[in-house]
Amino acid sequence: MQNKPFKLLRRTLIASSLLFAGLACAAGYPERPVTLVAPYPAGGAADVLARILAGKLEEQLGRPVIVDNKPGAGTAIGAAAVANAKPDGYTLLISSNSTFTLNPALQAKLSYDPVKGFEPIGMVGTVALALLANSSVAATSVPQLVAAAKANPDKFVYGSFGNGTSSNFAGAMFNAATGLKMMHVPYKGSAPLMTDLIGGQIPLSFDTVVAAMSQLKSGKIKVLAVTTAKRSALLPDVPTVAEAGYPGFEMNAWLALVTPHGLQPDVKARLDKALATLMASPDTQNKMKAAGFEPGYHAIADWPVMVSAEITRMRGIAERAQIRMD
Repeated sequence: MQNKPFKLLRRTLIASSLLFAGLACAAGYPERPVTLVAPYPAGGAADVLARILAGKLEEQLGRPVIVDNKPGAGTAIGAAAVANAKPDGYTLLISSNSTFTLNPALQAKLSYDPVKGFEPIGMVGTVALALLANSSVAATSVPQLVAAAKANPDKFVYGSFGNGTSSNFAGAMFNAATGLKMMHVPYKGSAPLMTDLIGGQIPLSFDTVVAAMSQLKSGKIKVLAVTTAKRSALLPDVPTVAEAGYPGFEMNAWLALVTPHGLQPDVKARLDKALATLMASPDTQNKMKAAGFEPGYHAIADWPVMVSAEITRMRGIAERAQIRMD
């Protein structure tokens, strides 16, 4: 029979070996390619940002960072895939408030827990949303659009890049603010939404400035307003909805980089440093700005508190604007 000192020594040696094995694993991270999940189709705003970040993360981590588009269910498919992945630092998620605060504000049950399911690496930035119109729409301003929609209520519908997304919230808030009852047409991402707006299948959409810029330059669509509190730096001549006669109107999208919850501290520190370094790079900032993003990196001190508070605020907006998931 083993005596107590021997048992204690054995337990200490086992614990030490496990600790050193963990440290060795962390020290070698990453030892293989890292996957960065973008829960939208290729071509949308989140996908553009994902590819900017993936390239820069490769430089910092010294391993390939592969973008994996997992669209659907208002970002829930991609979010659930990451939340349920092994928390080893090899699966990351870049997504917006649609995932972390809008979905839970609208749905009692989700396939992921926005508060407990993720480990934050950091906030990356924001992107402005805009009210866009097909070139055939006669209105060139918000007041003109509101007047036309009230005169012909069956003529106007608006598209968003998904149920429960920030663009859906923007459209529902616009309806509530203006007294309109435009029907909402949800799409599975920004790219198919833009295709139908250009083709005239829908007259209006709420989409990101990122997704709209190239089409605006070509004249295939036009912009009537931005939904942010201040004008977009990319569209300085375009008024906000608030400026167009609806004070207090504000809706934008923020984006954060996260991993599954339970990440080993040393691996998290490696990712924290990588993101902080790449976000401080003028090249990263310039690429983000050129794509329509406002860089805004900061570490997130208390993810549960931040996300819970935002869910409560968004739930209030959803109730007042009568936003519902189909």
